[in-house]
Amino acid sequence: MEGVTLHPLKHIQNPKGDLYHALRSFDEGYVGFGEAYFTQVHHGVAKGWKRHNRMTLNLVVVVGKVKFVIYDDRENSQTFGKFEEVILSPEDNYQRLTLAPGLWMAFYGEGEGTSMLMDIIPEPHDDSEGDRKDIGDIPYDF
Repeated sequence: MEGVTLHPLKHIQNPKGDLYHALRSFDEGYVGFGEAYFTQVHHGVAKGWKRHNRMTLNLVVVVGKVKFVIYDDRENSQTFGKFEEVILSPEDNYQRLTLAPGLWMAFYGEGEGTSMLMDIIPEPHDDSEGDRKDIGDIPYDF
């Protein structure tokens, strides 16, 4: 999908505890730093929809398994009207998902228990910068 990229991340195994890379200032997708935050999603629960109008998102699942669903309603986009699904987890598919501004995103707890993801954004969070819709407002079967 136009404006969506995946970046394989380094996982360094260590018997005392593993190290997981997330984002470096010279990585593709890095557009500045304003804030990093964590959010949880419970198994079988969908959270969304949210669209950021200025911010690029850099999403990394740090615990569990999360399905991201991206919807493109940008009229001038080559992928207008399309959905894309990406499932990430530190065990099965450890990558960073980068989303351009203007894309709708929701996510779903695929993993057992509670999953956690980290979002790295280029400016401090500002509720007025984005738009929200209820999960049923964009037709998608989670």
